[in-house]
Amino acid sequence: DLAKAKEVHSSLGQINYMAPEEFAEVKERYERQEFHYNDTLKSLNDLVRVSEEIKAKSSDMFLDTYNKIKKNFHNMFRRLFNGGRAELKLADPQNVLTSGIDILAQPPGKKLESIALLSGGEKTMTAVALLFATYQVRPSPFCLLDEIDAALDDKNVSSFVNTLETFSSVSQYIVITHNKKTVMGASTMLGITMEESGGSKIIAI
Repeated sequence: DLAKAKEVHSSLGQINYMAPEEFAEVKERYERQEFHYNDTLKSLNDLVRVSEEIKAKSSDMFLDTYNKIKKNFHNMFRRLFNGGRAELKLADPQNVLTSGIDILAQPPGKKLESIALLSGGEKTMTAVALLFATYQVRPSPFCLLDEIDAALDDKNVSSFVNTLETFSSVSQYIVITHNKKTVMGASTMLGITMEESGGSKIIAI
């Protein structure tokens, strides 16, 4: 037994008299890294909490604005088309901040369908309805419309111009157009002409 104990003792090797100092150094390094880890983990948890709060608040703000625009869109669509109905639908209601929005429209005498299936004029009037529905919630001081009336017939142009006049007290509309009826509805006309090749001239009326 004594021989066996001596053999085990011998197998332990030489005594490392520096072990206490090395242990203290490793322990200090471990505690320092543990402190940094816990501090980083706390910061991460704080960021996650703030992110969730921002996400929740953003979702509430988005839904509040979305629901107002949705209601306005239906009313504005009926006004421009003299009937029919229109809807906005969230493609993914569970994730409102990343969800797409489907636009469904039903002009009088037609079935409710995606705007992709409407005629050019109907698409334009639906877009105008959505534009003004948004303006009713978040008006902008200026709005630039570039040949938005190009696909409209005379009846729809008149409806479009009347709507512009209704909203002219809220925003200033700059409309680029070739349509005479739209021009007639403007309070100021800026004509662009080219008397000489390569040089445009503005005529204000």
